[in-house]
Amino acid sequence: MTPILRLDGVSVTYRGEDGPHRAVVDANLTLRPGATLGLAGESGCGKTSLALAVLRLLPRSARVDGTILLDGHDIERLTWGELRAARWTSASVVFQGAMHALNPVRTVAEQIAEPIRLHSPERPAAARVRARVTELLEQVELPGARRDAYPHELSGGQRQRVMIAMALACDPRLIIADEPTTALDVVVQAQVLALLRRLVSERGIALLMISHDLSVLAASCRCLGVMYRGRLVEEGPARQLVATPEHEHTRALAAAFPTIGDEGSRYPGAGEPGESAGGVRGSLLAAEGVSVEFGDRYRNRVRAVRDVDLEVMGDEILALVGQSGSGKTTLARTLLGLCPPNAGTVYYEGRPLATSGRELRAFRGSVQLVLQDPTGALNPKHTVYEAVAEGLRVHGCADDEAVRVREALEAAELRPAEEFTARFPHELSGGQRQRVVIAGALVLRPRVLVADEPVASLDATVRGEILALLLRLRRERGLSALVITHDLGLAWNIADRVAVMRSGEIVETGPVERVLTEPRHDYTKELLAAVPSFEGSVS
Repeated sequence: MTPILRLDGVSVTYRGEDGPHRAVVDANLTLRPGATLGLAGESGCGKTSLALAVLRLLPRSARVDGTILLDGHDIERLTWGELRAARWTSASVVFQGAMHALNPVRTVAEQIAEPIRLHSPERPAAARVRARVTELLEQVELPGARRDAYPHELSGGQRQRVMIAMALACDPRLIIADEPTTALDVVVQAQVLALLRRLVSERGIALLMISHDLSVLAASCRCLGVMYRGRLVEEGPARQLVATPEHEHTRALAAAFPTIGDEGSRYPGAGEPGESAGGVRGSLLAAEGVSVEFGDRYRNRVRAVRDVDLEVMGDEILALVGQSGSGKTTLARTLLGLCPPNAGTVYYEGRPLATSGRELRAFRGSVQLVLQDPTGALNPKHTVYEAVAEGLRVHGCADDEAVRVREALEAAELRPAEEFTARFPHELSGGQRQRVVIAGALVLRPRVLVADEPVASLDATVRGEILALLLRLRRERGLSALVITHDLGLAWNIADRVAVMRSGEIVETGPVERVLTEPRHDYTKELLAAVPSFEGSVS
């Protein structure tokens, strides 16, 4: 069978101010129709550069050496017209971050229809295009009623399905999926992965899937390749590669994602009490009967949080888990005093949370938020020093500003601090930016951190570093944390207790060992069943 994709000695080199940088070094791959290959590796290892080279989507600063054969044609020798025809028809791409890849001012139907119109040999009739769009939406299990929706009206999983529908629009023989499940909750992730597997099986197309999560790839692809520093260091059948990895980096990737129920895959220090300031072990931050509603006064009311009771104890890491849209972030904002409840009461250290004045200001210094997206959380025009010092200035604590900024940066493991203070966010890696956000919270010496998806978009190694940092801060400072996540593996890594949230309600709470190994609620069981595992590797 003729390969749909063949790479022989492919290298990608970027020209920069500091000289050339080789992002991909001498890569060799063969992918036949119906084959599924997962490409794993950390951010910056060259995965996306290799994938974009297949359709000549790299910037002008990149030079590609070696041979790329797509459907038997040398991609570098194709004319512009031939290349344009090959895109969408021979191979298509499901880009990472569906919200940013879709046009926000065009409907779903318009965006799926565009490649159909552009790549049809004759101008197709409007009715035919409409029928094809409806067919594609049905194939990706999206209701036809959503065809006239705009991207912001869809959930993350629905937007990802739209991207897959666009990729299928011109019946390509190869789909390249770049991190197709990043930031999706476990249930939606499982649905998207099942959809891709079904489409490959039914259509006989080839799939090249890119991810930093080896467990996701192992559950979806028959073969795996691991990239490290631009080189393809290991390749083989999925079940064999995850069972007996040969390369040290492959073993590190596998170890970064835990096996729920295996005590050995919990992080050192998880479940161990810290050195609590003042020895407080009781309730620090609590919600009692809290409900939150959105919408106008008389109609279209949506109850995002329903009669919730929740406690964050001293010296504790509590994981709040659930699908996207379950109300986790709304509850967190309510606990922080940023979203007033329609019913119920928020307590801090046993006292009702103040709604204004000096007491509220003191509370906001004691309970700090770590946002999900460090790039969006940092002002691109502010240096690291200014970003960390801002909280001190807002709270009038600028007397020993330089000392406290340095201490916060070093506590967040940005050492030596002097090397980072004058940098801007774009000069930092993703993990470093997340550490700056954490330092900005630590500079006020809080009692509680509320971390909203703190590692959702980070690769395996950086994820491990940030989680280990949270555990160290709990151990050394007696810092409590409410960690909001859809990742049950993260909860198993570091949490003492778990609260499971569904449709605005807490359906189950308890010690992490009990909730994640002996769940009592059907929804918790559903979440656990959706977690990809190496035991489920495709044979």
